[in-house]
Amino acid sequence: MYNPNSPHAEEFIDHAEVLESLAEAERESKNPQRVLQILEKAARCKGLTHREAAILMDCDDPALEEKIYALAAEIKRKFYGNRIVLFAPLYLSNYCINGCVYCPYHAKNRTIPRRKLSQAEIEAEVRALIRTGHKRLAVEAGEDPRNNPLEYILDSIKTIYSVSEGGNSIRRVNVNIAATDVESYRRLKAAGIGTYILFQETYNKEQYERLHPTGPKSNYAWHTEAMDRAQEGGCDDVGIGVLFGLNGYRYELTAILMHAEHLEARFGVGPHTISMPRICPADDIHTEDFPDALPDAIFRKLVAVLRVAVPYTGMIISTRESQRMREQLLHCGISQISGGSRTSVGGYTTVERHNETAQFDVSDTRPLDEVVRWLLEQDHIPSFCTACYREGRTGDRFMSLCKSGKISRCCTPNAIMTLKEYLMDYASPETRAVGEAMIEKSITDIPEGRVRDITRQHLDEIAHGARDFRF
Repeated sequence: MYNPNSPHAEEFIDHAEVLESLAEAERESKNPQRVLQILEKAARCKGLTHREAAILMDCDDPALEEKIYALAAEIKRKFYGNRIVLFAPLYLSNYCINGCVYCPYHAKNRTIPRRKLSQAEIEAEVRALIRTGHKRLAVEAGEDPRNNPLEYILDSIKTIYSVSEGGNSIRRVNVNIAATDVESYRRLKAAGIGTYILFQETYNKEQYERLHPTGPKSNYAWHTEAMDRAQEGGCDDVGIGVLFGLNGYRYELTAILMHAEHLEARFGVGPHTISMPRICPADDIHTEDFPDALPDAIFRKLVAVLRVAVPYTGMIISTRESQRMREQLLHCGISQISGGSRTSVGGYTTVERHNETAQFDVSDTRPLDEVVRWLLEQDHIPSFCTACYREGRTGDRFMSLCKSGKISRCCTPNAIMTLKEYLMDYASPETRAVGEAMIEKSITDIPEGRVRDITRQHLDEIAHGARDFRF
């Protein structure tokens, strides 16, 4: 029986409850009054249950679907304004002992070159990333206790934080590594990580076990309960996600919201982020082998429904998606994107070898400066802000500010100031011109008073060489 307070995976992700929810959604989605009732609740920005979200997902009335998209855009503006947070992945090693059938890093793949960065190579990668303007990284590594032990990850985080290039540095390291134990999460937190990220891939246990036939990741309960152990270890900002296309999207939408409800019920803090990857080609992986691969229209609707269901949660889209698709998704819920990404080990310093060790194909291949200018031209503020982590606004403190809407008092000035830093240090003349206009426009949108005055003061100081102001 579904029990969001239970620490056991098969109770907070209860298969029978998912199926009952989907059956109810199939019935209730045909009732326009019920759909409107759910939308009215969502408009209060308090979120939806997994059952309510499933009903919206099943609704196929074009007029009501347009209301879903319009509400998703409105909720995103209310919580995030026009800010878009930017980051880059940093792949440390593609050694892996798991047998995941959808990932080219699987242990039986003999065609992909295996590579692990030394600390000197990590430093070079970080310098290359800093020189493009990045401030926030997501560390990635395959699961291999011999080649990628926790000590290697911790040493790598220390190296990343130690690098200074032209007076700039990486200010926040998020970590996407395999499920581990509570003590290891304590050590990761002590190393100064931001968000701990782990994708469930699929919440359907039977499908999960079929897709993960060998390796430590094959243990469904160990993997699904990882966020509980992370919270117990002090990692109070956690990021969840599934790889859409591995299983039916209706099932995954319902289950990921059950996971969010579980985290909220047990720890008082829902997921800090939800990532939205979908299956795409890579090395020996072909999308035609996955019958549940999603068309664009369904994927876009998933983003919109999740946005209205969990308004307080950041939503992430990667360079798996094309520029055209990312543009659509930015308007219906996405608040964080990667830019100028390389999905291979050493890809930022050995570009010519990028495709040899790539985990997946990149669709949006534009360099960061082009992505920043594109966002500005779409009336978004590209943000490199990491202030919340460094000011201790994490976990329940961040969520309380976010749910009340007060977080924007911090986010907008910080976004403007980090954009100014980027324009001064890294932008092309074309990007700088568009960015300066956006900064002036954005300042006038801040109500007159102390926050606007301090923002202007700090912008002037940044122009004269100062860096790293934050509220």
